[in-house]
Amino acid sequence: MKRPLYILSLLAASAFGLTGCNQQPQTGAAPANLVLRIGHFPNITHVQALVANALTRQGKGWFEQRLGPNVTIQWYSYNAGPSATEGILAGSIDMTFVGPSPAINAYARSGGKEIRIVSGAADGGSALVVQPDQNLKTQADFKGKKIATPQLGNTQDISCREWLTAGGLSVTQNGGDAQVIPTENPDQLALFKLKKIDAAWTVEPWVSRLELEGGGVPLVNGTDTITVLVTSTKFLSDHGDIVEKFVAAEHDLTAWIQHNPDEAQKLVQSELDAETKGKISAALIAHAWKTIITTDTVSLPALEQFVSNAKAAGFLHQVPDLSQLIVNP
Repeated sequence: MKRPLYILSLLAASAFGLTGCNQQPQTGAAPANLVLRIGHFPNITHVQALVANALTRQGKGWFEQRLGPNVTIQWYSYNAGPSATEGILAGSIDMTFVGPSPAINAYARSGGKEIRIVSGAADGGSALVVQPDQNLKTQADFKGKKIATPQLGNTQDISCREWLTAGGLSVTQNGGDAQVIPTENPDQLALFKLKKIDAAWTVEPWVSRLELEGGGVPLVNGTDTITVLVTSTKFLSDHGDIVEKFVAAEHDLTAWIQHNPDEAQKLVQSELDAETKGKISAALIAHAWKTIITTDTVSLPALEQFVSNAKAAGFLHQVPDLSQLIVNP
């Protein structure tokens, strides 16, 4: 079931208060000195990772308390999904929060053998933001225009290319009727302010920053799956009990975030400040918060739509049966 971040729970918030973070959950036997390496992005659409990372910095580690004293968690930050899934395939990280398109791409590349989605995380929180003075309304208006996306082949990159193609434009990886330019999120904002790009298809908090700091106007708002949690099949096979506990803890954390939006926003703000070496305002977090929906589940039809989009964008040709991609550890 999908639940908006900004809807308060009917349950008592104290049931999920931060004081509960210090209550030691039951844990089973874990391998001695296991290091669990988790990837994520410094984006609000990775809210569970940001909150957990912030709690770890405060010595109140959400996952650490639920996985037991023999498990050490190390967080790794990536700009976009393809880099994170490369880490999964290379064995340099064990699990990661990531967009559905890179997860599907990695699944296809490995013949359906090396990556699995083990949980949902967030929907929404993405948009195509355009310059306010360009009168860009339909795909046809983007002929000859430059649109930035976070990384070649990431979820927003594929959504952008599919949207342009669906409107009759010819778009290639290197050019075409419109130029889609993979650009890291901080650079997107700078280029947008300088009018060096005409639009950007990206995620929160960058959507809100393009609006509030760059004067941008959202043209297409994404409501589909934006973040899932994946692991390698090797790690799942070797440490299925740890994956199961991590997923259960992630579901509990999702519930806590839904019941405690104000406190969660403060944690997200502090973690983004730490990770980006900048200063993210509370107003920006609140503005972005309304567009994101947390979820415990993953929709197979939604993943199949991403496959269709990736094929239309020229990124995928043959994809193994997706029924093997989602598992419940």
